[in-house]
Amino acid sequence: MTISQQAFLRDAMRRLNLTRDVFATRIGVKRRALDTWLLPEGSQEFRAMPEVVQRFVSEIVQNGVLLEKYTQSVQEGPLRDRIAVEGKHQLLSVDQFTRESVEDLFRVADMMQPIARRQKVSRVLEGAVLGNLFFEASTRTRVSFGSAFCRLGGSVCDTTGFTFSSMAKGESIYDTSRVMSGYVDAMVIRHPDQGSVAEFARATNIPVVNGGDGPGEHPSQALLDLYTILTEFSRLGKLLDGAHIAMVGDLKYGRTVHSLIKLMALYKNVKFSLVSPKGLEMPSYIIEQASRNGNVIEQKSSLAEGLAGADVIYATRVQKERFANEENEGYTPDFQINRAIIDAYCSPETIVMHPLPRDSRPGANDLSVDLNHDPRLAIFRQTDNGIPIRMAIFAVLLGVEGLVQHSLRDVTWQHPSHVGPDDSTFHGLD
Repeated sequence: MTISQQAFLRDAMRRLNLTRDVFATRIGVKRRALDTWLLPEGSQEFRAMPEVVQRFVSEIVQNGVLLEKYTQSVQEGPLRDRIAVEGKHQLLSVDQFTRESVEDLFRVADMMQPIARRQKVSRVLEGAVLGNLFFEASTRTRVSFGSAFCRLGGSVCDTTGFTFSSMAKGESIYDTSRVMSGYVDAMVIRHPDQGSVAEFARATNIPVVNGGDGPGEHPSQALLDLYTILTEFSRLGKLLDGAHIAMVGDLKYGRTVHSLIKLMALYKNVKFSLVSPKGLEMPSYIIEQASRNGNVIEQKSSLAEGLAGADVIYATRVQKERFANEENEGYTPDFQINRAIIDAYCSPETIVMHPLPRDSRPGANDLSVDLNHDPRLAIFRQTDNGIPIRMAIFAVLLGVEGLVQHSLRDVTWQHPSHVGPDDSTFHGLD
């Protein structure tokens, strides 16, 4: 098998749009056996799949009707061309994706998992240089992009803030972008003004990735969030089609929810419960776009109404730095998601997410730290998924995704099986 067993099986389930339970029944095995085959190869409970099962799964996926349906996107050309913007290989908005191209990207991310988990290394981007241009504060996103590029063999040049940039001297976005294009092979840009990253992209032909443009979009965050949801649902035997997603918090300025709801709207019959403080509701144009494919949008005024029966709770921080005339200084205690509210209105299988950073200071009323040891809290599994997703983005935009599998070799250093000492029992399963 040229790809990992885990990636092979997850790809098969994704192509067939089947839950684990249904997939296990389809191939005639017990669910527990399938679960052990889907574990990472470094897991103590990992078991190798029998060769006869591998052949059977391959035959099912390669059924004539399915093959025609799922190879259509491949026949349309490389993924980098299918998500291109005006002929340029750039990632500026989730609007560039269809459901098929999103899931094609996730197949590349699956292939990156052994690298992200420090089991394998690859040098397919050796010699390439990334320009990480962050004109707004960031820790996770900036380091995540840099780490992803380095794990594919590239190197990174960072710059942070306006103070230390030539733009503080009056240089235009066009000039900055064109100059940097002569120095680096790809750029990730974060800027406080909506639409500014698109300006950078217009001034260059090298790949540009939107790392967040003010209250606009954050496409890579939305992709890793959706990847996390699908991964968690795979473990729980659920499908995103028909799921109930609750989004809570600053839905007006929270760019992560703007991108994520548009991506999830590519699926069918999804119910969205939107819960926000007054004045921080989701913009109407995004609600209109998310209402396709039979999806239902319900705006709620309280957590009790919005969280009941939710499969996923996506909490967001109040973006005080983007306020104009709003008087709201943040959540009241009525909007804090904590263990008590989750236990009261949600099931043991509800997934709790947050794009981070969360405000953990007393009285902040953000996502509570009392959920830290609850396996339903997926925020660290979520951030870990940022590495394979961003590796996939770079590999696709730079056209090397087809080289990764044959470039892998074992790491030479020792690494822990669980990165965090308090990781939940679910961490690393998928």
